[in-house]
Amino acid sequence: MPYMLLGAAMISFAGVFVKLVEVGPTATAFYRMLFGGLVLAVLLLARGERVRPGGRALAFMALAGLLFALDLFFYHRSILYIGPGLATLIANFQVFILALVGVLLLGERLRWQTALSILLAVFGLATIVGFDWLSLEPRYRTGIALGLVTACCYAAYILAVRGSRGRGAVPSLIGNMAVISLCCAALLAVAVVVEGASFRIPTVRDGALLLGYGVVCQALGWLLISRGINTVPAYVVGLVLLLQPTLAFLWDVLFFARRFTIAEAVGAAIVLAAIYLGVRRPVVNSKAT
Repeated sequence: MPYMLLGAAMISFAGVFVKLVEVGPTATAFYRMLFGGLVLAVLLLARGERVRPGGRALAFMALAGLLFALDLFFYHRSILYIGPGLATLIANFQVFILALVGVLLLGERLRWQTALSILLAVFGLATIVGFDWLSLEPRYRTGIALGLVTACCYAAYILAVRGSRGRGAVPSLIGNMAVISLCCAALLAVAVVVEGASFRIPTVRDGALLLGYGVVCQALGWLLISRGINTVPAYVVGLVLLLQPTLAFLWDVLFFARRFTIAEAVGAAIVLAAIYLGVRRPVVNSKAT
C-alpha cells in the first residue's frame, strides 16, 4: 500500500507537466511513454533480467499499451480544455466503471453505497461545471466529455494491467511496465504521424520537462503502483488512486493560480466523497455475536 500511495502522488503531477510543456498533446504522451519505457528497460538490463512473457501475459500487456495510449490521447486534450485539476478529477470516475464491471461481469452485488456514490458523483460534477449544460462553452463541454472517455480508458487499463500480472509466465514488474510503456509509445508515434503533428522538442526546457514527465509519472509512478496493484482488490486500487485527483486539483490551484468558487470547491469535495464511498467496503466483524 505505501508504494501505491507514493506512486499515486507522483502521477498526480502529470497534468502539471502537460500544462507546462510547449509540445503537442499526442507528442507529449509519446515522449512520456518513450522516456519512461527506456528508463525501465535500462533498469531491466542493469538487473540482468530477460523478458519472456507467456502468450496470455503478452496479450494483456499489448492491450494495456493500447488502452493507455487512448487514455493519454484523450486526457491530454481534456487538460488543455479544462485544466489539469478538473480533467484529472473526471478521469478518476474510473472507480465507478470498475465497480460496474464488478457487478456486470464479475457477479458482484450492486451495493446501495455504489448506487449512491454514482448519483453523488454526477451531482458533484454538475455543481462544479453548472447545472445548465447548454450554457457552457463548447470547448468546456468537449473537455468534460474527453475526461469521461479518459475514465473509461483508465478503468480498462487498470484491469488489463491486473490481467498481465495474473497466472502463467509473466516478466518482473519492471519488465511488465517496460513492455507496456514501449508498446504504448509505438502506438502514440503512429498517432502523431497520422495527425500530421510534429515530434520536435523546441527547447531544452521542454526536453527536461518531457524527460521528467516520463521518469516521474511513468517509470517510477506506475512502477510503484504496479508493485501493489495485483496484491489488493480492484476497489482498493481505486481508493488509493483517489490521492491523484486530490493532489492534481491542489497543484492546479498552487501552480496555475486556478480560481475556484465555493460551489466548485463543494462540488469537488462531493465528487471525492463519492469516489471514496464507491470503493469503500464495509468492515466485517469477525467476533461472534
